[in-house]
Amino acid sequence: MALTQWGSATRILLAEEKGQQRKMKAWPSGFGVKLEIVTPFLGKYRPFVGRCCQTCTPKSWQSSFHKHLPSLGFHSVIQVTEENTRYRGWLVRRLCYFLAILDWKVHSNTPKDLQERIFHNKRVQAVLSLQASQARGDGSLLNRSLAQWRSKVQSVLGQIQSPLSLLILRLCSWALLRLLNRMFLNVLLHRGQLEMVRRAAQMPDVPLVFLSTHKSRLDGLLLPFLLFSQGLGLPRVTWEYKDYAPGLRGLLSRVGGVFLPPGVEHAPDSEWGALCRAVFTSYVEELLKSRQPLLIFLEEISPGRSRLSTAGGEWLALVLGAVHAGVVPDVMLVPVGMAYDVAPEAPHEGLLGPAQPFGLCSCLLALRRALAREFGCVRVDFAQPFSLQEYRANSLFRQSCSQKSLEELLLPVVLGKSPDLLDWEKSEEWYPELRASTELKADERVLVGRLGLHSLSAGVSCSAVMAVAITSALLLHKHREGVFLSCLMSDFSWLVEETLLRNCDVGFSGQLRDLVLRALSLLQGCISLHRLSRGDVLVAPRETEAAVRELSWHSATLLPVFMCEAVGACAIKALLVELLPFLDPAELATADVVLSQQELHGKILVLVHLLPRHILLLQPCQSASCYSQDVLDKLIQCGLLLAEEVPGERLACDTARRCFPQRLLWKEMEDFDDSDSDHEQDSGKRCFKVSQLDNCPDFLLFLSSLLDPLLKTFERAAAFLLQSDWPVPELEYVEKLQRFLLSRAREDGSFECADRSLAGSSVQTFKELGVLREQPGPVLHLSETFSAAENRQRLEKFIWQFTST
Repeated sequence: MALTQWGSATRILLAEEKGQQRKMKAWPSGFGVKLEIVTPFLGKYRPFVGRCCQTCTPKSWQSSFHKHLPSLGFHSVIQVTEENTRYRGWLVRRLCYFLAILDWKVHSNTPKDLQERIFHNKRVQAVLSLQASQARGDGSLLNRSLAQWRSKVQSVLGQIQSPLSLLILRLCSWALLRLLNRMFLNVLLHRGQLEMVRRAAQMPDVPLVFLSTHKSRLDGLLLPFLLFSQGLGLPRVTWEYKDYAPGLRGLLSRVGGVFLPPGVEHAPDSEWGALCRAVFTSYVEELLKSRQPLLIFLEEISPGRSRLSTAGGEWLALVLGAVHAGVVPDVMLVPVGMAYDVAPEAPHEGLLGPAQPFGLCSCLLALRRALAREFGCVRVDFAQPFSLQEYRANSLFRQSCSQKSLEELLLPVVLGKSPDLLDWEKSEEWYPELRASTELKADERVLVGRLGLHSLSAGVSCSAVMAVAITSALLLHKHREGVFLSCLMSDFSWLVEETLLRNCDVGFSGQLRDLVLRALSLLQGCISLHRLSRGDVLVAPRETEAAVRELSWHSATLLPVFMCEAVGACAIKALLVELLPFLDPAELATADVVLSQQELHGKILVLVHLLPRHILLLQPCQSASCYSQDVLDKLIQCGLLLAEEVPGERLACDTARRCFPQRLLWKEMEDFDDSDSDHEQDSGKRCFKVSQLDNCPDFLLFLSSLLDPLLKTFERAAAFLLQSDWPVPELEYVEKLQRFLLSRAREDGSFECADRSLAGSSVQTFKELGVLREQPGPVLHLSETFSAAENRQRLEKFIWQFTST
């Protein structure tokens, strides 16, 4: 049955300020203090997300934030009326879009002599002098005029940017505003978050750099439009040079787009590459000195999986280098989170292979397809701005000395030679090849990766969870065989409550039935509806390849919210598999088994080391051991684990048989170390049981299934090791692995595992684990350890323990 008219479906996510007040209860007055208990539930309480890290940036955490900011409410940017103009009347109501855009001010401080400044920059002059000195033996090269050198610099600068055209900018803004009103119900911003950004923009001589997640190609147009409309200036937007055809690149550069010149990546050691790096670095320095906002996309456009992009690392390294060189005193970084109900031009082609360059014809075709369907709502969130100088000062020398490679940490555990993990950190290096920033030292390069991961984690954590993501997760991971509409609505309300309780915001509000029906209407290509005789409706997800992939793409945005609980659920399942090898997998969650805290901590730590850090969104300032303890704490808080008294031990609160001394029970200072060690020994003896109350077993299975696409991909990649011929080029190996995953998915319908980004993650993890060795080329071959079939089986079994369903 097709989904057609849904009646009066509410325009979701535009919450009024009065509806955003917290529901408070007063604590009983017997304690002499008055505390507030906040009861979060749909439509009454929204958490204010996006606070910066208190460990890395404590001064920024205290500034740009006040208690009144969360109560400012939301604002839909695309709802422009005559109230947004200086005029009134019948004609104004029909021309309000254009008149409002004419009033928007372009705060462009680009110096008119930008080319001259870059040409006379010390870095550029040093490169030109070096090239001239190398050409002394050639008379023809020595006769090059100054105009010829200037032409080369202008050519590189022309690849980076073009002069801003105000006419094209306003026309494109008008067309984009019309398009957004046709595509989306609303595009929401939080007024409190905007106020924080405005306060950061008022700092003298400190430019703003926005570090955004990336969900669609539309992000590069939507975010500048939002900042432009709110009076925050028109940012220079970083675009991928190779992803766009020359005609579209020219148009984008006229409205504020900037590109990484191809000479930086393709010819880094050549004469042209050195000149490109010098001009590009000088351009970024001049851009920051003129206090123009800069928008950098840290994330690759991958279906629902956060992954740091190399181009984003290049831009971030240049910004860090400018601060390190003293070009600007500081830079305020603003993480940005994007959330769509359904993202236009979602990168489904990226599931199977690399995307083709996007041109004007492709843009028109995408526009035609976009106008033929509805995409729901959009939510843009700005996290709290923080100081780059402060982050650099606090993080540059805070690097753990107790680091080991993943091969040293996990390989003995995989092979069964070491059952336990010591308290070591996994050494990882992000952005290993920053060709545009050769002047950065090794510790500065590590800092770039840490800053990128930290900012991406902040952007993802502040992103709102949309109704389509919640519905997709329920259909794919909990009700794959189908569910009644009444039950789906009940589970939807339950999952919204769980999301809010984890201090994450949702991107909607309204009546429950309207929300669910709206989400189903946006997913109508992925589901089938069957009306039953008793009046209820059966909702069943389709088993086609396109349907499963789209549901997986939407539901993956829910994983960061429940990442800690998902890791803990997989660790519990792995322990149950070890303790009860003959138990049916469906009965694992209901098994009445006592688990020790030490075993749980060890299994969680193993899984944390196995999973890529960018997927865990584990902040660099947080150790794996602390993260493991957080996982255990959250499992207890959400009620999945219950404390169990060890048989034969005295109860924790039993004081009947204790002999108290006559003196007060205060310990001397020298006894504190002994008491702490005794506490650690006691905590290691703690035991837990999986809760059997209410929906806890179902919740445990739901949480573990959120990580199943990644873990099953790892498991199948381990099985593929036997079927590959060695050595093999890395790109060819990834293509073969992708085809193998697709063939396995067609057998059991698990198309969510046939993902190119997940296949690449498995290859990278296997290289770090020592399963695959890399030679120049790059060419992969199987390591000697895993040439034996026994060790390959151990690897497959090691991963299988976390996916046993």
